[in-house]
Order: sequence, then C-alpha cells, then structure tokens
Amino acid sequence: MDTPDLTPDQIIQRLNWRYAAKKFDPDKEISDDAWKALEQSLLLAPSSFGMQPWKFFVIRKPELRQQLLEHAWGQSQVVDAAYLVVLAIKTGINASDVDPYIDRVAEVRQMPKDQLEGLENMIKGYLKDPPYPLEPDAWSAKQLYIALGFFLYSAALLGIDACPMEGFVPSKFDEILGLSEQGYAATVLCTAGYRAEDDKYADLAKVRYETADVVQYFD
Repeated sequence: MDTPDLTPDQIIQRLNWRYAAKKFDPDKEISDDAWKALEQSLLLAPSSFGMQPWKFFVIRKPELRQQLLEHAWGQSQVVDAAYLVVLAIKTGINASDVDPYIDRVAEVRQMPKDQLEGLENMIKGYLKDPPYPLEPDAWSAKQLYIALGFFLYSAALLGIDACPMEGFVPSKFDEILGLSEQGYAATVLCTAGYRAEDDKYADLAKVRYETADVVQYFD
C-alpha cells in the first residue's frame, strides 16, 4: 500500500475529467463492485473525533424518486441517475451519542471500555462545553460535507459521474422519507451514474482561478 496505483498525473487527469453532471443516461447502471466502493467511500470518510454524525439514504425506487423530483427543483438527475444518495445529519448530536460510539470502538479494536475513558471524557466534554460557540447541527453538517467530498473523489477515480445538489427542499425530503422520525435531517444530495452523451456541460472547460490566486505558501 506504500506505492499508489495511480500516478499524480493520473489523479489530476481524473479530477479534470469530473464535473457536476447535469444530465445522466438513465439506461446505464453502475456495476455492483463499483457501487460497493462508492458506498465504502462514505463509510470510510473522516469525521471529527470519528463520531460519524450522519446517515446515507440510498434511493433506488423509481416511484419514490419521482415523488422527490417535485421537491428538487425538477432536476432530472434525481430520477435519471443510477443512484440518488440523500446525505443526512444526525440531528441534535450531544454527549449521549458518545456512548454508542465508544461501544463501537471497543468492539472493533477489541479492547476494554475502561481503556477508552479518556477519549470518552474528551469528546463528551467538547460537546457539553465546547471551546467556542458550537451549533450541533452545523457542526455535523461540516462533517457530512467531508463524506460528500470522499464520494465525489472516489467516483472520479472510478470514472463514474456524480452531481452534488443543494437545490432541494430538505423538509419535504425529511417528510417523504420519514427522516425526522429517525432523528436525521436531509442536508445535501448526490447522484451517481454515467453522463448522457448530449449533456452540453460535459465538454466545457473547467473554470478555476490560477493556483497562485488561491494557494498561499508560508515557507
């Protein structure tokens, strides 16, 4: 694992290839292996303290997607892409949410919980009395966008198109999918599949500021 399979140039090439696909080919499916890799990219994304204050709702059912379309500004990606992922935060995260996480750490790392007391107290202390003003749902949303970035990057490496979307009515998605009852809130969407041949945005030059305008070194 020390030597990456992709060269730096190949990674840049994949990132230049990707764009926010506006039109998907509804007849093209993602292979099971490729989807499993994308699914794992969400699970393996980092989060503050490793708390993972999120859940990812994968919508495949066509009639349900059609119902959601009305509340996503009529954007065709919602119904045409192979996958629609609703990335949701766990609402109102607090110190009580630390307990199941510590249980999971102990289980996965096969260690007694008393050895994790320091970690448990640190996270609970942060959530109970943060060192700066902290709005829990905003904090969770920041973590969620890291997962979105992992998903988009992984899709690009796999040659799969994706489109992150904030153009939707979160409360309607929560209502239709029953997210509030589960303690979650839709925050951002991402579709994944393969671009349609006639998507006019596919071949447009990528517009970015010059590196020197957005990257500053302190050597």
